[in-house]
Amino acid sequence: MFDPKTLDELSSRLASALPPGLSSFKEEVEKHIHAMLQTALGKLDLVTREEFDVQKMVLAKTRSKLEDLEKRVADLEQQLLPKEEQIEPVPLHEEPT
Repeated sequence: MFDPKTLDELSSRLASALPPGLSSFKEEVEKHIHAMLQTALGKLDLVTREEFDVQKMVLAKTRSKLEDLEKRVADLEQQLLPKEEQIEPVPLHEEPT
């Protein structure tokens, strides 16, 4: 998911920020930083830009369809409304007299 080159570069930059006295451990620290970054970033629930863009398009298409369906339902309700006003409502159950 993450570009290994970017992780290597970031690890190297962090390791080079070590004080001069610890420069002998630079390679080892760089490996540990790289591993920690990979682990931490791997635990995140992230998606690639491509996956995000695909989901964004799916959402836009779904939203458009929903708006169309809402309009159709509203139109159908308007067509039925005058008919419903003319018909008297029928009670679900009759009260005994």
